Amino acid sequence: MRFVPKFLLSAMAPEHFPTAARTFDAPEVAFLGRSNVGKSSLINTLLGSKEAKVSSTPGRTRAINFFALHDGTSQKHSQKPSMIFADLPGYGYAKISKSISAEWPTFIEPYLQEREQLALCVCLVDTNIPPQESDTQLITALRQMQRPHIVVGTKADRLGGNQLTKSLAALRKAHGVERVLPVSSKTQDGVKPLWAEILGVLPE
Repeated sequence: MRFVPKFLLSAMAPEHFPTAARTFDAPEVAFLGRSNVGKSSLINTLLGSKEAKVSSTPGRTRAINFFALHDGTSQKHSQKPSMIFADLPGYGYAKISKSISAEWPTFIEPYLQEREQLALCVCLVDTNIPPQESDTQLITALRQMQRPHIVVGTKADRLGGNQLTKSLAALRKAHGVERVLPVSSKTQDGVKPLWAEILGVLPE
């Protein structure tokens, strides 16, 4: 399936979230992770576009950015999107962590806890660094909220085979998960398996 992405809006308050009337209740897939983990790069790789703004400055994304994905297999794109991608602000970067964490309760936590359309959370963790407590806290919170989620290890191309195996094992153990899916926005390794997980949110 091929999708045509379109930027919808940026939201910094629950009242700014896309309405059901605008998105036709399309299932939403949220991308979460620490600042500079590579969220925007991965979203762009998945979409085959540059809809998500990539910055070398960690913490630049301060709002939830919503993107509508329309079925691109038909000649005339339907007004109804097949699904929505939500790019959430990063967390855990020392210089801006206080301001980011202050914003989380105001609109990010309500989104994760209350958003009916939210069908899957894609939790990104960096395979090149040791497991981070902030990532464990997020994954634990999603588990407590009973939100469907998968854990994806980014920048996997930077590690050799044995190094990557050890990193993934350490991440699985630290975060208490059975699987961490390695991906690389640079080489696109792991992108097809990730798409298969994402497409699972679509109604049959």
